Amino acid sequence: MIFSEILRLVWINILENKFKVLLTSLGVIVGAATIVMVIAIGKGGQQDVADQFKNLSAGAIEVVSNNSSNSGFGGMGGGFGGPPGMGGGGGGMRMSGGGGFSGGGFPGGMGGGMMMGGFPGGMPGLESTLNVTFDEDDIDELELFVPGLSSISLSVNGKYDVLGGDLDEAVSTTVAGVLPNYQEVSNLSVMLGEFFTDEDNENKNKVCVLGYQVASDLFDNVAEAYDSVINVDGRSYTVIGVLSEMGSMMSGISPDEAVYLPYRTSLKYIFGTSANPQITAVAADVNDVPTIKENIETVLTTTYPGASFTITDAGSKMEAASESADTLSMLLIAVASIVFVVGGIGIMNVLFVTVKERTREIGILKALGSSKGDILLEFLLEAACIGVFGGVVGVALGFGLMPVVGNFMTVLPTTASAILALLFAVLTGTLFGFYPALKASKLVPIEALNQE
Repeated sequence: MIFSEILRLVWINILENKFKVLLTSLGVIVGAATIVMVIAIGKGGQQDVADQFKNLSAGAIEVVSNNSSNSGFGGMGGGFGGPPGMGGGGGGMRMSGGGGFSGGGFPGGMGGGMMMGGFPGGMPGLESTLNVTFDEDDIDELELFVPGLSSISLSVNGKYDVLGGDLDEAVSTTVAGVLPNYQEVSNLSVMLGEFFTDEDNENKNKVCVLGYQVASDLFDNVAEAYDSVINVDGRSYTVIGVLSEMGSMMSGISPDEAVYLPYRTSLKYIFGTSANPQITAVAADVNDVPTIKENIETVLTTTYPGASFTITDAGSKMEAASESADTLSMLLIAVASIVFVVGGIGIMNVLFVTVKERTREIGILKALGSSKGDILLEFLLEAACIGVFGGVVGVALGFGLMPVVGNFMTVLPTTASAILALLFAVLTGTLFGFYPALKASKLVPIEALNQE
């Protein structure tokens, strides 16, 4: 039998059993759609990671103080008073962090006795709060004693009401106080105007730079934001710049959704003594990051004995985030593979039934001179066609669902996913259709013709 005749028989059998082909290919359709969606979600996850860290280099290091309760002596509150007949008490000694000894006796005798931990005559208190607030002196020390840094900056942020532009009501927005070199550290790109200068910071000028999304929310046109005046926490600030759109950020703050103020300005008018700044440093060589982290911790623990710090680097976060995205992709691919196996088993079962139903047809074909290879090829082609049909429909379904899934997560469609899904579909149909096709090709013509 020539190949064109085999193709014609395959085509006729498929057209005469359209509903059966559709049901048989359901598993392949679901599997192909799953493959397309899995790869799109995986690529979207990788894109998210890239977007979240694109404004931080792999050598970026963040340092945050762990302000928490630490064991120590409570204050010796009363101290030792003067001797009998003498007024006043001797000034005692005050120890930072642990509470220490404080003066203040009573006139005319041993005033007040000894107060420990806030209770007269009591034992030393076991808890005291050790708060560390980074400042610009810490930046200077780290620059001096930690080699290998290309830049280092200080920032503080919080949520505050912002009003301006076309808004009638204030909205809660991230407000960040940063040093002028923060632009370099975080790779911030200014679209309009300029970033702060050292003079702005030293003079505590009431100026600000808006993230792209904040400018879009406040004004109909982003260009209108430049040189306008907005209200932050009840005070007016002049907008001297608008940042380019940066996208989301996994660590720290999102540049698009923040209002940036000069660091000293923010401390004076916004954060005050409640500020809890963090340090951001950038290593000149990514390979030196572990050593630099150790050196930073050494310098800070020397400056603040007994304090603890959380020191993280962007490279580790990038790697961890990428590994998480890859792990999720592999899990989803495993699920898709299981779906394909289930679909393949469905194809095998239907083809077994088809062989049983078409036994007489097979006998006639063999009686007319068709070889085992012809019968095997016919059934394999039918299985492959079912796989191709399921693959095409599944790919179309997968791409059709992407806009819906895109409302909940980032998806990135690729041509490679469609090709891979089609290959899986064809392989599934062919592999699982081989055994039924082989069984059909081995039927004895006489027995097949006598089959009821």
